[in-house]
Amino acid sequence: MSGAPEETFGELRGQLQEAATAFADGPDALEGILLGLVDDVDRAVREPLEIFPVCHHSPASAIAMARRLREKQPKVVYLELCEDMAPLLTELRNCRLPVAVQSFASEVDGFPAEWSPLSVVAPITEASAEYQAIAYALDTPGVDLVLVDRSSDHVFQWDARAGYDAGPAGPDAPPPEEEAALHGDAVGVEIGDLRPRFAELEEHLLRHGKVRHWSEWWHQYVELPLGDSDHDTYRQVMLLIGSLFRRLAPGDPHRVRVDEDRERYMWTRMREHLAATGTDPEDCLYVCGAFHAASRVEEFGVAGSDTFEITPRSATTWLHGLIPSSHAAIEAQFGLASGSVSIAATLWAKNLRRTRVKPFVLAGQAGTKKPRPAKTTAAPVPDLPASDKLTGFLQQPPVLDRLDEAELLGWSVEIVRAARRNGYLASTADAIAVFETSILLAGMRDRARPTPYDFQDAAVTCIEKDSVPGRRDVRRLVEIMMGGDRVGQVGYEALPPLARDVHDRLAPLNLKLQQRGVQRALLDIASRPELERCSDVLWMLRHLMPGGAARTVMGERKLGERPIQESWDLALGTHQRALIELGYEGVSIEQVLEQRLRRTAYGPQATAATVLEAVEDATLYLRSRRLADELGNRALEVLSAERTVDGAPEVLRRVRRLLAYYRTSEPVLPPWIEAFTKAGYAHYCTLLPTAFTDEDATVRQVAAMLGFLFSMENLALSLGCDRTQLELALAQSHPQEPSRTALLWAAQVHLGHLTREDLRAKCDELLGNPLVVPAYPRYLSGFVQALEPVPGLTDFVVEAVSNAFGRLPDPVLLPWLPTLITTLRADGAELAPLLIREAGRIFPGRLATLDQWVPPWKAQPVPDAGPPAPSEGGGCVLLAAHPASCDALAGLLGCDGTWETAAPDPSGAALVGRHPDTAVALEALLV
Repeated sequence: MSGAPEETFGELRGQLQEAATAFADGPDALEGILLGLVDDVDRAVREPLEIFPVCHHSPASAIAMARRLREKQPKVVYLELCEDMAPLLTELRNCRLPVAVQSFASEVDGFPAEWSPLSVVAPITEASAEYQAIAYALDTPGVDLVLVDRSSDHVFQWDARAGYDAGPAGPDAPPPEEEAALHGDAVGVEIGDLRPRFAELEEHLLRHGKVRHWSEWWHQYVELPLGDSDHDTYRQVMLLIGSLFRRLAPGDPHRVRVDEDRERYMWTRMREHLAATGTDPEDCLYVCGAFHAASRVEEFGVAGSDTFEITPRSATTWLHGLIPSSHAAIEAQFGLASGSVSIAATLWAKNLRRTRVKPFVLAGQAGTKKPRPAKTTAAPVPDLPASDKLTGFLQQPPVLDRLDEAELLGWSVEIVRAARRNGYLASTADAIAVFETSILLAGMRDRARPTPYDFQDAAVTCIEKDSVPGRRDVRRLVEIMMGGDRVGQVGYEALPPLARDVHDRLAPLNLKLQQRGVQRALLDIASRPELERCSDVLWMLRHLMPGGAARTVMGERKLGERPIQESWDLALGTHQRALIELGYEGVSIEQVLEQRLRRTAYGPQATAATVLEAVEDATLYLRSRRLADELGNRALEVLSAERTVDGAPEVLRRVRRLLAYYRTSEPVLPPWIEAFTKAGYAHYCTLLPTAFTDEDATVRQVAAMLGFLFSMENLALSLGCDRTQLELALAQSHPQEPSRTALLWAAQVHLGHLTREDLRAKCDELLGNPLVVPAYPRYLSGFVQALEPVPGLTDFVVEAVSNAFGRLPDPVLLPWLPTLITTLRADGAELAPLLIREAGRIFPGRLATLDQWVPPWKAQPVPDAGPPAPSEGGGCVLLAAHPASCDALAGLLGCDGTWETAAPDPSGAALVGRHPDTAVALEALLV
């Protein structure tokens, strides 16, 4: 393909100059663009190191690549892929495509902290030119595969220097469903990305091509014509398209700089490899996206300048692995229409049968099928010099493929069958309508043969009508019929050590853990104690992995309890990516869990409540006393530094649970929980006066503080705390809000500063004041919250509510009742069961007894006559009436004797007569 530029594309240049003069006011602007396209193609064609432009996941590119590799048999294949991903490519043998090569970094060094974790993915499918190149290089002896694109670290370096956050997006991207989210928030490496970046150009192509989206335009006007073309024609056309999209791209300075730097990077790496190995460029093949093949940088070519300096990588530690991918995930990453990758896979299989090209497949590749070649003839191409196939391709009229009635009829019958299975009232008439409508739509769009997109539109029009009876619409049914959303799988040998360890430890369950979908696991630990280890693994996976990966159906794990039976729903195959990314954090799930607990406890947002939760998790899942003690000391540090009471309810709940656990399972309390109790007592006493008047603190939080102080008081006092500090804190508290006032009254009752009669008098005074009655529900809310620190007031709260219902008239009570209900629901929902149980104990159980029932708080008390005066014989009469009690007490006192009575009606006993002082004392206690 050597020669002068004017000799290579001379005829095409002249035609483009004439067109520029005819369609523009002057030849300058348009001629510069049109002739620049030819210059870009000519420059790439003349390069000694053969450039092979591709479009990602294009069957035409894959066919051309397989054909060229068998013809040329290069010794070195340079591939546009992150150079640090090279060691992973051999593991593709153990996977079922599609999968994605991933670089992952959970801890960043040199990048903004909010970017963590960093992730870069490069999906690979069987119908892609990149896979053909990889399979050829890895399975052909003496062939080197060299990845020349920027490293994963440079991907984010170049984004960070302009404050730019790249992310996969596109107007045709499908909704973020489960399969579309397989790549998560990872940055997609645009290998072979070929799409107009000029919105007006894409709109123009779609409008004049009579298509809805870019994927359909590419399928109709590029994919099908290039499917039967020879190598030179394919290469020149792809170079022309890449140059066109490049020259008409908007001038985003950062995007342009990244594109050019990538090209400089790749050519620099290739020249370094050529110089180091002494390989002849004629024996090499450079596989890259068509957008980068038509490059104009000075470093282009083996004779380009060496002026580009590759910056060193940051200190970030990158981990690499393979994760499952899917057609939907690839469509979301590259902004393709839903179902386009599935259609491409179907077209790939069809092209293999038609062209009889034998694809390259990695030895041992899972999920691949050997193609069954069929002999056909290729479309005729004008007889032009091999150096200029572009002119003939552009002048060639579109090939009108003959209608394949059998294929279209099979599609029509199959979609009606699928629609009936999904609840549509479809019939044979609908199949005929779909068949005829597909032909009609293709004719309206200037196509002799309906494409899958025409058929999809026809099926929606004829079958779906006005409603979708099932879970899937007709458009989705067509996508499934055309191949569906194929999801890849990473084989066991390609999994990281942590994932393999999880599979090995769960082997006693006898489940196919790599299979997608939900599987039920039944663990009868009582009869099979070895399953308890599986239970430990499952609970850790439930804690570490997203919801749905390991979901408990029956069974729970609490402090101090041992499991007996459990039932689990497992979907580890569906969430394989999450399991693989756990392997980037450690070699075992215990290590990962410990790291995460430490990260939570020592993080900048850590609170005493979250650290106590970490302590509980360390005890519950890891059974690690060492880690629990370390995190407990950290909780003490965090509590001492807190200046708010936001986490007081959670702190109270967790420290109570931990204290109960240690008291029942340990001979002595751990030193950290004793120190935490002592420091918490002083801490909350200090904050209590401010919390009572702070508008930001809720009543529940203040009640939780009092609950900590009252429930931990005995332990705190035994450790050296002073109760005077609590009394002074309450004396300095002067709340104005009704609920906090009621809470303070309850605390004073607990300390003995108020009696129940005083508290009852205060409530009566509130009910008797018409100005205060509307605020009475808020007082009740405070009393309900007081049940947390002072549960002994439960009966009094029932009394207060009952008095309100009994004393208030209906005109006051009915407007007041909704406020009471909403207040109790918002502030005391978890304490309402205490009130319900107490009310059930106090109130009569039958309606008939309600009229004669007298509330306990209104019953007349028995007058207290004081202790009886000592009298001889009084105690004897009482004890003689209860001889069993007397015998028991005599046994406790070590006295022996027998009953002696002088008459049938006993008046005393000889034993009592011998011990009159004891009898008098017992009589006073019993009365």
